[in-house]
Amino acid sequence: MKHLRSLFFSAFFGATLFLSAQSSDWQQHVDYTMDVQMDVKTYQYTGTQKLVYTNNSPDDLNRVFYHLYYNAFQPGSEMDIRLQSIKDPDKRMMEDGKSRIASLSESEMGYLHAESLTQDGQPVTFTEEGTILVVDLAKPIPSGGKTTLEMTFNGQVPLQIRRSGRNSSEGVALSMSQWYPKLSEYDFEGWHPNPYIAREFHGVWGDFDVKITLDKDYTVGGSGYLQNPNEIGHGYETPGTKVKTKGKTLTWHFKAPQVHDFMWAADPDYIHDIYEMEGGPTLHFLYKDNPEFNENWKNLQPKTAEAMKFFSNNVGKYPYKQYSVVQGGDGGMEYAMSTLITGEREFGSLVGVMVHEMAHSWFQHVLATNESEHEWMDEGFTSFISSLCMNQIMEQNKQNPFEGSYRGYYALVNSGLEMPQSTHADRYPTNFAYGISAYSKGSIFLSQLGYIIGQDKLMETIQKYFEDFKFKHPVPNDIKRTAEKVSGMELNWYLTDWTQTTNTIDYGIKTVDADGDNTKVALERIGEMPMPLDILVVGKDGTQETYYIPLRMMYGEKENPYPNLNRTVLDDWPWAFPTYEFTLDMPLENVQAIMIDPSQLMADVDGENNVYQAEE
Repeated sequence: MKHLRSLFFSAFFGATLFLSAQSSDWQQHVDYTMDVQMDVKTYQYTGTQKLVYTNNSPDDLNRVFYHLYYNAFQPGSEMDIRLQSIKDPDKRMMEDGKSRIASLSESEMGYLHAESLTQDGQPVTFTEEGTILVVDLAKPIPSGGKTTLEMTFNGQVPLQIRRSGRNSSEGVALSMSQWYPKLSEYDFEGWHPNPYIAREFHGVWGDFDVKITLDKDYTVGGSGYLQNPNEIGHGYETPGTKVKTKGKTLTWHFKAPQVHDFMWAADPDYIHDIYEMEGGPTLHFLYKDNPEFNENWKNLQPKTAEAMKFFSNNVGKYPYKQYSVVQGGDGGMEYAMSTLITGEREFGSLVGVMVHEMAHSWFQHVLATNESEHEWMDEGFTSFISSLCMNQIMEQNKQNPFEGSYRGYYALVNSGLEMPQSTHADRYPTNFAYGISAYSKGSIFLSQLGYIIGQDKLMETIQKYFEDFKFKHPVPNDIKRTAEKVSGMELNWYLTDWTQTTNTIDYGIKTVDADGDNTKVALERIGEMPMPLDILVVGKDGTQETYYIPLRMMYGEKENPYPNLNRTVLDDWPWAFPTYEFTLDMPLENVQAIMIDPSQLMADVDGENNVYQAEE
């Protein structure tokens, strides 16, 4: 029935490629000024941090929390024990079947400690509890007030095990993510001091002013705009400028405005390329000098520009003047204005990981959903838009660019391991269930939403969602309400069933019978999750037409997704009714095939009962 399925996609791409509670009206704000000295021989560093915190909440705050992520990379940490106890541990963090963290020596492990801390000049009491620093303030921060917290701290960069670290498998010296004492987010739900056990993040927006001093032979890249390029060189300086360095170290000065994280990476063998896009932003590429892969990194640069244009056109304008793609880490991970990706890849894989991590710039580093609670809104939406982007810029020409997400979701359903998407990211019993729920099922939330409200309305929803909720930490209700406003439909049922339950979609063609000169079709709802239905009818003479059954609780209907085919809108189907009948105005002997959802975008867990085929 492949020819039936193909009807949808030409219309879909013509439309798309051109183009819980409610998030609060207030956001906290924090400005960081940091000065860090790194010893590249011992991988130890010291730093000072001045943090100006603005309490825009309606609450007075008598304590704050910091994240000390590097403390996770110690034998016996929560991350280590979780790695040893979960059924399917991350293979990147294992060696010979054992936790790599557990085997770290004192000089190899990571740590991050506060040495001193004051609030507006007064000492405060603080306690280190694993990866969280609990701070009892000297005086409450009133609603609408500000306070200044000043800290001295020291750290040690762990061997590269997960995202951060030194001496990665590809030889990158320093992948410095999650490296500084980071203030926890306080929002309408309260504080979010989640222990770090290898999942992802939630942060406070602010301006970062960071100075990094290290060996002069190292090239640095990552978040922020370099403030002193003509002092630094390393490919950042104005062409024709003579850079004179004195001493054995250089101090790199970066500023990053309106971000909620700051990453940097450094290596003495980085090649640094700059790619100027017409109208911006400026793209930076830092990668190890490796003759086997250098050509891939050169060819990656125009593809990165294409991806930047795609996302800006289809989601919203990228709000910064710079983006950096940096070799490092252990796969791919997004950061403010930048990404760390492993670089020893085939070209298609290199483009794919770049596209996915860049797409996070919109869904995680501008919208910035709380990934511990709603990881599917970040990873899933990123997977959705990056699949569309790859299909275009790599000329994949897939009829369904989301087919991998559907395969993953069906595998999860069949495994019996599925948890509701509302499950906290740290509480999934398996990495398998977490990954597919976040990435695959999260992506399907959007592709299936397009099936419900129409593809034009879906892309309009995504753009309005970005514009309305950028820099606001949106929650699931926000994307639902945006889709309702754009489509005019009621969609609470969709958000509830898809994200808060493990209900499945399963519709079937129960019977097809002659009814005089007509044909009577009986459908059945087998799964608990309701959906509207598109039905394609193919006659033996080759004629095609569609029938549309709205779901009653939608209180609306989408436009005809197949404008070249005649469509009949039938009476709506109330969810409580397990069966539904309608009549075709043709005799049974003239019916060649009937198919529920020719687009294959409805995640029906049993496609076998979706098709009626006349006997030959």
